[in-house]
Amino acid sequence: MLNEADVRSAVAKAIDFLKDTREPHALAFMTILHRRCGIEEFADCAKRYDEVLPDHSDRVLRVFRRIFDANNPIDPDDWDHVVVPTDRLMISALYCDRLGLPPTYPEALAAAVRQGGYGATHALLSWVYIQDNGCQLSVPDGFVEEMYGTVAAIIDADPTVIHDVNLEAAAFLCLARQGARVDPGFVRRVVALQNDDGGWGAVDESNWHATVLALMILVHVRFPDTIALAP
Repeated sequence: MLNEADVRSAVAKAIDFLKDTREPHALAFMTILHRRCGIEEFADCAKRYDEVLPDHSDRVLRVFRRIFDANNPIDPDDWDHVVVPTDRLMISALYCDRLGLPPTYPEALAAAVRQGGYGATHALLSWVYIQDNGCQLSVPDGFVEEMYGTVAAIIDADPTVIHDVNLEAAAFLCLARQGARVDPGFVRRVVALQNDDGGWGAVDESNWHATVLALMILVHVRFPDTIALAP
């Protein structure tokens, strides 16, 4: 049985594990955790992102600043540096209120969902960005439910095993206010498999990605219900 003390302790240890990171992708997600969930230890993550940006040659990182800066400038040729299909999907969603969405976007989103795995999780995160930006996207009847179901099925395939893609599935469902679709047994397993250093990943090899995702799940747990993830 999972109790509130267990979750609070796990959250505190995860925050401590992440609080000094200088990994830009981690810092971007940590800004989301600060703004959506009020984690004050992450209040300076946007500032820290900008501090480490000159150390990285990947121009996609500059484009992803839009996660925390609505006025982030984007150069006309920045798009040429976005070559990973899931990155293109997410960045289109991040800027949809400024640049609109391409006519082919609905099919690209559907194809990512059909792909399953990371394709489906990144499609869901893109959908979250579209909703957050107040953009309109015409999709077939039943598509959104299909997307939620596909991502939830990643967890349900084996909720006793914790790995990167099912952590993404659960975390992004929480961001999409679909936490009720996350198997409670999976949440208990997440807490049980936290490493001694406060992170998640391989035993004694915690990494920022698994830890950010696990933390994102746990901050959505609500009590006094046994386990009720926030809607």
